[in-house]
Amino acid sequence: MRRPILVAIFIAISCAIALFAFERYWTHRFDAIIAKQAAIYGLDPDLVWSIIYEETYFRPWQIGDAGEVGLMQVTPTVGREWAAETGIREFEREMARDPVRFLRDPERNIQIGCWYLEKISKDYRDLPDPLPRVLAAYNAGPSRAAEWNRTSPGARPLTGEEFIARITYPTTRAYVVSIMDRYRRRKASAAEEGR
Repeated sequence: MRRPILVAIFIAISCAIALFAFERYWTHRFDAIIAKQAAIYGLDPDLVWSIIYEETYFRPWQIGDAGEVGLMQVTPTVGREWAAETGIREFEREMARDPVRFLRDPERNIQIGCWYLEKISKDYRDLPDPLPRVLAAYNAGPSRAAEWNRTSPGARPLTGEEFIARITYPTTRAYVVSIMDRYRRRKASAAEEGR
């Protein structure tokens, strides 16, 4: 009787270790690309990681309901805008010919997603607590984030919490809060590990 219990415990522990190892591999296999592209665009890699976790849980083949593609759920419109801004005709041709294939490439997708994050963050750099605004703009579009951020002339800027309370899309509000929570936990964990 005792032997089957020991075997069951051994199997359960082995499965738990294997699951933990797979989870570590799955969520960190793009870390080098994230670090490289985040550095190029002056972003925190932990923030980019947190966005990818929320957007696709690191599935580069993911296609969103509105046609967003890849790890960072980049839209073909944003991809074309990026390609045009690079001035590299081959990228423009690729985006015109097969945007889904082009955007599914993990490195290219993270590159474009970081470029877009950096671009939209410029609108909020001088405000207190810009992160909720940037995340809302990334998720719901810059014009909606600007609408939620609007205040009366001469009024003080909204705090991050006041901005979040103004988000009229429950899914966007949940998206912003979830990423911010994950990002803060990741930063706290990194601080504890001393990295």
